Amino acid sequence: MKPVVSAMQAWSCVVISIFAIVILSTLGFLFKANHPELVGGDEDPENGAAVATTVFTAVFIYAGFLVFCGLQGLLHVRESRRGAIAL
Repeated sequence: MKPVVSAMQAWSCVVISIFAIVILSTLGFLFKANHPELVGGDEDPENGAAVATTVFTAVFIYAGFLVFCGLQGLLHVRESRRGAIAL
């Protein structure tokens, strides 16, 4: 199987996905707990659980990106170990 994206794009996507998963998970748990800093103001959302569901959906999407890009990066590693010429 050949990689679809370049090695630099794959590993950059892995780093960005990990960062997004950490940040969005933290925000999701804070919304789920109805933290007053996030849902306590006049213009803040009233239903923190609904916002948390949306944020966790984004976390699952980034997890999919992490798996895809990680596999692409591993394909590049495997290809480079076999001595393939990268053009």
